[in-house]
Order: sequence, then C-alpha cells, then structure tokens
Amino acid sequence: MLFVGFLVFGISAIAIPSRSTYGAQVSVDEPQYLLTALSIGEDLDLDISDEIEEEKFRSFHEIGLNTQTIDMNSSGQRLSPHDPLLPLLLSVPMRIAGWVGARALLAVFAGLLASSTLWVAVRRFKVSPKTAAWVVGAFGAAPPLCSYGSQIYPEVPAALAVVLAIASATGAPSKRNAAAFVLSITALPWLSVKYMPVALTIFLLVAFVKKKTERQFISAYTAVSFVLMAAIYLLFHKFVYQGWTVYSAGDHFIENEFNVIGGDPDIWGRSKRFIGLLVDRGFGLAAWTPSFLIFPAAFGFLCKKKIDSWQYLVFPFLIGWSTATWLAFTMHGWWWPGRQTVAVLPLAVIAIAIAIDNFKKFLFPTVFATVVGSIGWIWIAVEAQTGRRALIVDFEDTSWPWYKIWSKIFPDYHNMPANTMWIAAIWSFVIVLFFSIGWRSVNGNKNPSRSKRANTDVVTTDLNSGSSIR
Repeated sequence: MLFVGFLVFGISAIAIPSRSTYGAQVSVDEPQYLLTALSIGEDLDLDISDEIEEEKFRSFHEIGLNTQTIDMNSSGQRLSPHDPLLPLLLSVPMRIAGWVGARALLAVFAGLLASSTLWVAVRRFKVSPKTAAWVVGAFGAAPPLCSYGSQIYPEVPAALAVVLAIASATGAPSKRNAAAFVLSITALPWLSVKYMPVALTIFLLVAFVKKKTERQFISAYTAVSFVLMAAIYLLFHKFVYQGWTVYSAGDHFIENEFNVIGGDPDIWGRSKRFIGLLVDRGFGLAAWTPSFLIFPAAFGFLCKKKIDSWQYLVFPFLIGWSTATWLAFTMHGWWWPGRQTVAVLPLAVIAIAIAIDNFKKFLFPTVFATVVGSIGWIWIAVEAQTGRRALIVDFEDTSWPWYKIWSKIFPDYHNMPANTMWIAAIWSFVIVLFFSIGWRSVNGNKNPSRSKRANTDVVTTDLNSGSSIR
C-alpha cells in the first residue's frame, strides 16, 4: 500500500509545475477553487469579491480571469459557483504554499486513493495482493487517475470518498463502519452535486442488498444522520447561495440554476458519449491509457461470476458513467480527458483486478498497456513545462509518438469527420464483444488456486477497527 501510494503520488506530482494554458498556471474552473480556498484561508468566508478586486489570482493566472460569478447582494458579495468542500480542503496548503501547495495536496489524495483502492481490492474482494498491487499501481499512475492528482478539481477526492464508502459498506456492521459510511456519502455532494446519483446508488445498495442479518448497518442512528446531513446541505445552499445548488451563484445560470445540464439537452445526441467516453480520439480513456479497453470484459466477467458484493462495483460505476453520458454538459472541455468518469474509475480498476486474478496470463499485457499511458502522461507533463505545449489547451497536439499513431483508430467526436459514425459503430461492436468474452469466460475459468482460496476462511481487518473477522 505504501509503495503504490508513493508511486502514484510521485507520478501525479510530476505535473505540478506544468502550465494548464498559455499565460496561466491553471485554467477555467481551477482559479475559482483556488480563490475560494484563499478566501477561506485568509478571511474564513466564501466571498471572493475582495480576492478578485485585489487580483490575488495573478500568481497563478497572469491573464484576465473569467470570474463566473454575479453580485449576490447590494454589498457586491461574490461566491464561486462550485461546491465548497474542495476549497475547504485546500485552504491550509493554499495559505501556506499557494497554488503549489494546493496541487501537492491533490497529489497526496491521488496516492491515498491508490492505497485505499488496493486495500479494498484485497480485503473486500479477495484479490491476491500481488495482482492487486500491479493492477492498482499501474492504473493509478496512468491518466486520468494521476492527471487529476495535480489539477484543481474535486475528481480524486470524490473517487476516494466512493472507495471509502464501499469499503465501509462491504464491511461488517459496526458503529465505526456506519460512521465512515455516512461521512463518505455525505462528502460526495459537498464536493460536487453531480456526485449525488452515485452517492444515492451506494446508499440504496446498502439499504436493500445487504443480508437481513446485516440490515442493522442502516440503523436508526444512521438514517437520522443522513436526514440531518441532507437538511443541512439544502438549507446551507438556500441561504448562502440563494438556490438549491451552487450554480445559482454563477453568471451562466442566472435564469435557471439547472441549466448547468443544458437548457434543452439533446439526450439522444448525448448517447454517443456512452462509448465516446472510452474511445473518443481526444477525450476517450483508451486513447491515452490503452488498457482501459478491457474493463467491459472485466465487468462482463463480474456480472456473470457474481462474487460477493459485486453490485457495489457494477451499479455505482454504471450510474457514474451514465451521469457523464447524459447529465454532464459536455464530454469535451478545457480539462484533461476523462474528468467526468474519474469518481467511479477505481471501481473499474478493482473489477479488472478481480478478472485478472482469475486469468493471470493477462497480467503482464495489462500492466504493459497501462505503463504506456504513464509514459505518455510524463511526456506531456514535461512538454507543458517547456513552453512548447500547455497541459489542457493543446494536449492533442503532443509530440508523444504513441498517441499520434494509436489515436487514429478511434472516432473523432469533436470534429466529426465523415467516417466518425462508421468507426464508432465498429468500436461499439468491439465493446459488446469484449463484454461477451468476459461473460462467457466464467464457464471456462480453471483457476483452482483462486477457487481454493475463496473457499477457505479469510481473515480480514474491519475498516477503522482493530478487530479481526473470520
């Protein structure tokens, strides 16, 4: 766990000095998070009007700033239209070391996420430590999981909250696990309201999937805690942001805060993202880390195998992926590819680790294909420190040879050339085929060592407790 955590921290931290765009260290939403963190650290409030007026953003954003905010009252109070938990987490390092400290803390979160994912894979889903370490370490050190270990977005803390929620939900009923579960689920909407569907899915799984003997996990105390947390969340936003979400404070959503998903969203048109999030030429996961192509096969295997607690990997992942497909305003944006999927990607990594633990001959090819992504990330991060490239604005123009060749086999949903839909149709067939292969592989699985291990008593340590459970 320590080795994997430090490895991912180091790979993530490589991009700390990299410029996101020309004339600015950070871009788009990142300055808003930093300004709010600065306001909390210096003034103990969320009002960034004085930070904007005094141009305190110049240390990390030399060019003009898109403030994204409106005057909330006659005194000119301005609030960033982004949920406040991430700025709160960044406030101390921002006060001490500025934007470098904020980015360094997110690299620490990336390391913690990798270590926690490894722990959950081994202790909750019985993956062998060797397989789990190789798979989790490789994927954690590849984009997009390592990418958001240096960019100022709530994606990595949200992914950590998801992993901890599942760790506590799949553990034995106890007050400590219940408390960890409540805190993890509660943290998700405070990081961003877009994580609410995933949080609700995990809660419903605990409420309805757990065995009758374990239903006391959702005790009266836990239920009251959730009701209280929900009331605090709604009342806080209504009184502070003057709406049910933070978007009511944004200058883009003056007419209706729920326009954040689009004034008239084209649901059918957005459906192409369902595979585009994986195979789009610029913003698809597989374009940068080829090994992500196998996660449909891993989920096919998991759905057929139905190991203990498999629902906690499959359903939150599908809900998170669906949110990125149909609710997110865009799949393409001024951020590193895969942003909308990061919160649930560790669940896919665990699924891959489970499948590979049953078919160990695929371990080396998977790790090798993932390391290709890590090398590409390091290449681009270094490029962005030379002034020849920017990390966010023109990453597709990188000189990284692998991407320039490999990406040509994917559909380009951004520019939509004439052959896009044909290529997308082929990849849709490939993804379905991979899922089918994973599904059918269950009947052909002949890994006696794993079957024997699964049938023996396994001693695990309960989350946040010193007791052992046999």
